[in-house]
Amino acid sequence: ADAISLINTLLGMAIDTRTMKPSLSTVTGGLSGPAVRPVALRMVWQTANAVKIPVIGIGGIMSADDAFQFLLAGASAVQVGTASFIDPESSVKIIDGIQKILEGKGFKDVNEITGWINR
Repeated sequence: ADAISLINTLLGMAIDTRTMKPSLSTVTGGLSGPAVRPVALRMVWQTANAVKIPVIGIGGIMSADDAFQFLLAGASAVQVGTASFIDPESSVKIIDGIQKILEGKGFKDVNEITGWINR
């Protein structure tokens, strides 16, 4: 592989206590968005430390701060999903926000902070 992307969704389940039956017609379904961010962040960090190819962080990235965390954990890039459904301009806002965070910390390039927590 030339790169690895982590993670999309986790398998989840919900039960309707009124009907005492699964809430989802398929019984289980994909859990995504901010709820999976801590798991995704940990998996990106572990994987980035184990491989020599780029890791793309995915999972609950809703803001520039969220994306910055993935970069610090070792992601070479991030993918935004749920935030784009809520606000189609979220990716542009996140990119601009990352640039502001970098400038505020005295960095010029995102590559300077990729995997920072392992230094």
